[in-house]
Amino acid sequence: MLVKVYGASVQGLSAIPVTIEVNAARGIKFYLVGLPDNAVRESHERIVAAVENSGFRFPSKQFVINMAPADIRKEGAGFDLPLAVGILATDGKVKPDKLPHAMLLGELSLDGSLQPVKGALPVAIKAREMGYQHLIVPEQNVREAAVVNQLKVYGANHIRQVIQFLNDEGDLQPTEIDTRAEFYAQQAHFDFDFADVKGQEQVKRALEVAAAGGHNVIMIGPPGSGKSMMAKRLPSILPPLSLGESLETTQIHSVAGKLGRDSSLIAQRPFRAPHHTISQIALVGGGTNPQPGEVSLAHNGVLFCDELPEFSRSVLEVLRQPLEDRQITISRAKYSITYPCSFMFVASMNPCPCGYYNHPTKACVCTPGQIHRYLHKISGPLLDRIDLQIEITPLSFEEMSRTAPGESSAVIRERVIRARRIQEQRYSDEKGIHCNAQMTSRLLREYASLDGPCTEMLRTAMTRLQLSARAYDRILRVARTIADLAGSVHIGQEHVAEAIGYRNLDRSSWGE
Repeated sequence: MLVKVYGASVQGLSAIPVTIEVNAARGIKFYLVGLPDNAVRESHERIVAAVENSGFRFPSKQFVINMAPADIRKEGAGFDLPLAVGILATDGKVKPDKLPHAMLLGELSLDGSLQPVKGALPVAIKAREMGYQHLIVPEQNVREAAVVNQLKVYGANHIRQVIQFLNDEGDLQPTEIDTRAEFYAQQAHFDFDFADVKGQEQVKRALEVAAAGGHNVIMIGPPGSGKSMMAKRLPSILPPLSLGESLETTQIHSVAGKLGRDSSLIAQRPFRAPHHTISQIALVGGGTNPQPGEVSLAHNGVLFCDELPEFSRSVLEVLRQPLEDRQITISRAKYSITYPCSFMFVASMNPCPCGYYNHPTKACVCTPGQIHRYLHKISGPLLDRIDLQIEITPLSFEEMSRTAPGESSAVIRERVIRARRIQEQRYSDEKGIHCNAQMTSRLLREYASLDGPCTEMLRTAMTRLQLSARAYDRILRVARTIADLAGSVHIGQEHVAEAIGYRNLDRSSWGE
């Protein structure tokens, strides 16, 4: 007897439908073909135990199971459920009526309960695209998959529930989620707020400029000056995610298995802060079974690298292409996968190995050579992709002892949203350009041109401060954002002056 059951394999950020053909004949052997990996091959023992511990008898037959298409590698334990259902269907324990209209996904425990799997959201998207009426997933994944409309998604805790549903028994009901209501209700809640930050008004202003234009930023200052504290609050002033951005972000986290239990759409921009011991593959993605890296998990959000010089030089250098192209292509002998990675890059560092160079009260014990080597752990090409360079000084006792709260994130966010709306309208005809940080040279000439006095100010600054050539375009981009925050159509001298102040590391005298 031949039975067909339908599942899916996740590759990259999309799912590929898999037809599981189960043929039962006389004998006792078990053959599984169609490029299954070790996790899929080991399913036989899990399925036998799960079926028998669920009150069914495992059929004493010879099974030949083909997972089509046979030229695509099948990975993960998510095929346990469709394999078990297919085997039971050949023995008459499952009615075949609903099988052509249902897609199944789930890992089996030995007692027959279902365990969560990765990639439930892309599988749900593919199931709707292929015209399936039903999708059955583990209960822990049901809210994640149920954000896809026009598809009945069922969450099951045990294989018995699945069998009863397929046999038109039991009370398994589809999960319905008001996606928009839940999404918008969660957008305004943040664990961190800029109202908690005392003083540091210049730094908060710089982060507001960075958020308004989507600029990359690096903060340099002594230990305890608040670099990490302010970086963690940056998502609270970024513009809210759109539904399209949220779906794309959630899909990446679903494939990586980073969504929590009972999670649906991600409503807030992600904030990823990898440790400085991270490897290249963990940062950009890949591996034997390809997974998104930290740069993709930070898509539409913030990637924060604390203590930047402590990262391996080779790890930092792999950031250059993702920062420029906003996508990363992982090419190996067996696969080639492209992940999106459009993120704000935020970094922090001490000014020297001891941390107290330029400190107002504590003496630095580092030699000029040590300071030079420490700062030059970060390459010029990487610094070339960072628009704002902010020097932070520690707070005085008077500033720390203030009890009045600072400006809240909600107030700053409103100004950022207004500036982003100006940019969205400005670049509405430019494909792939959404904010000032993405401006090309042509757009700089068109939208960031300077009048005579502004040009003379910039020329004087670059000469006196001996700013590098790479600082020129960055200053123009940042000045355009400052003008947008001020609601100004044209870039003024005050905007250029503020932008020049955000290029501390480009000054030839820095670190000497």
